[in-house]
Amino acid sequence: MQTSVNLNAHRLRAGMVGLGMIFDETYRPLFEQLHREGLYRRGFGFVSVELTAVASRTGVRGERLRQSAGSRLGPFVNCSGDKAIEQLLAQPVDVVCVATPDDRHFDAARRALQAGKHVLIEKPSVLRLQELDELQALAQKQHVLAKVVYHKLADPDHKKLRTHVVEGVLRHVNNGYCSLLEPKQISGQQFAEWITGRNPGTYVAVHYIKLIDFTFGPALPDGARLARIHATGQRGLVGPANGPTWDSVQLQMIYSYPDGREAAFDIHTSWVTPDNFPGYVEQEVQFRFDNGVWNAHQRKRGVEVTVEGQTPHAIKNTPNHHYNATFLEPWGERSQRGYGIEVLHRFFEEAAYVEFGGPADEREERLRQMRALTYNDLSADRPTVATVQAMEAILQRHAAGQPGCVVSVNEPLGGLVLRAPGPAEVEVLYPGSV
Repeated sequence: MQTSVNLNAHRLRAGMVGLGMIFDETYRPLFEQLHREGLYRRGFGFVSVELTAVASRTGVRGERLRQSAGSRLGPFVNCSGDKAIEQLLAQPVDVVCVATPDDRHFDAARRALQAGKHVLIEKPSVLRLQELDELQALAQKQHVLAKVVYHKLADPDHKKLRTHVVEGVLRHVNNGYCSLLEPKQISGQQFAEWITGRNPGTYVAVHYIKLIDFTFGPALPDGARLARIHATGQRGLVGPANGPTWDSVQLQMIYSYPDGREAAFDIHTSWVTPDNFPGYVEQEVQFRFDNGVWNAHQRKRGVEVTVEGQTPHAIKNTPNHHYNATFLEPWGERSQRGYGIEVLHRFFEEAAYVEFGGPADEREERLRQMRALTYNDLSADRPTVATVQAMEAILQRHAAGQPGCVVSVNEPLGGLVLRAPGPAEVEVLYPGSV
């Protein structure tokens, strides 16, 4: 690579909180790529990126990573135990990535922002708007980026859908249906340690909540705004049939347009699909417009394979190579790529631009530009977090024997107001404006 920039002048040192499945599928290959190649764009020159420290509860995965990755990652500090995050923040890190279970995002992100680090959080960023308010305020105070990962926004099919909407090819969405079903190994094995009291809607419906709001929501000149949330679900496989742990969730979001029309979006999620299902996950969407219909099925878009003794377990019959896959490139190089990794790469470019994209006295303007990116900034995550907070409150009431609640958005009593059926009963979940 030909450049006049001093290759040792600029670097970003990263801390990683959480070393589970998401780390191994996306962050690990990204850090390996960045360790090998660094970052380069004309706007900021060459920037080296180092994985400086990792934090997990036991440290076992960190040590396993050290042994397996070797020179592909370089040396890093392995932090563990009750003080793992404090140990990580004591290292000279510039950026902290948070990929813990969703109910642990807030504490790790809050500590990193308090320490003045740029932060990237796996979806959903947090579970309550009150937590989001605190993180936004910290990011503003500390003059750093606070971002969230919604990798499905970078799926080629979803990017093309939004392109058609923004350009007016598809006009005025009327309703939509989204489904994401995951195998039993997710709930029964990979997430078994933290799954009690959780639900698949919070874990994966957020991908589509964000897609809907980003594609059809208030960012558009005549976009719709979140108005009401309904939810129900099923229990009995992952946990007791009368307990707080959910097998599947059916969520409905109602959006209202400035002209008085409404659009309903149904999102069905599950993590109890049989493990021998032919795809890793079952994902599909349908959106109906005034002038058209958009259907996308991410398991059936081009590849079907059978290998004796390996499919459908070790290798799936219908793999999604767009998200993340390992390849032998035509030029002989082995790589791992896909939109699940590309969206993380983009965050490091944004942080590099803020820090190294020009004179120090213009940093605030560069920071403002990167915060204006509504696909990943925490300031644009309010409708998604609001929906998660409402859904969890509705499911909690359901588990307590009070199904059928509905949450309304930005009404006179507050930003999120839960009403139960029967006698007038109101709970204000969030008093401010969503």
